[in-house]
Amino acid sequence: MHRVVILGNSGSGKSRLARRLGGVLDLPVVHLDPLYYGPGWTPGDPTVFRQRVGEALAGETWIVDGSFLSLVGDITLPRAELIVWLEQPRWLAMTRALRRCLDLSGAGRADLPDGCRDTPSREMLADIWNYDRHARAEIERRLAQLAPSANVRRLAGDRPVEAFLEGL
Repeated sequence: MHRVVILGNSGSGKSRLARRLGGVLDLPVVHLDPLYYGPGWTPGDPTVFRQRVGEALAGETWIVDGSFLSLVGDITLPRAELIVWLEQPRWLAMTRALRRCLDLSGAGRADLPDGCRDTPSREMLADIWNYDRHARAEIERRLAQLAPSANVRRLAGDRPVEAFLEGL
């Protein structure tokens, strides 16, 4: 396994799994958020973002943390040897996302874009709450279109994630 894409909604554990998987497989991890967002979560230029992702994935080994399928799915999905789709329960994703926002250590996450902090927003909470209604169908469509024969592992809950890691 040399090229992995990790999908899932906010709070599902994508970044954590990417870091752990990168350590186990000794592969570089590419976090998409810092390649797209500027300070204060300002969206970047899609053309520049695509160029950055293309450069980051120019090598033969990588783990991608993040979706952005409408912008770069055609770059990430077709080359992936494995696509891991984290399907955490809504309550767990919501809890994790809110817990990140309440981190009082001030350290922040290493995978955050420069000048960004985890802060609760109506948009983030709505995205998590409506993930199954809105994002799931779009992800299914993109997978069928861009990577129809891809090896997709759906991991629903923390136990399957741990079993997946232990099985490597």
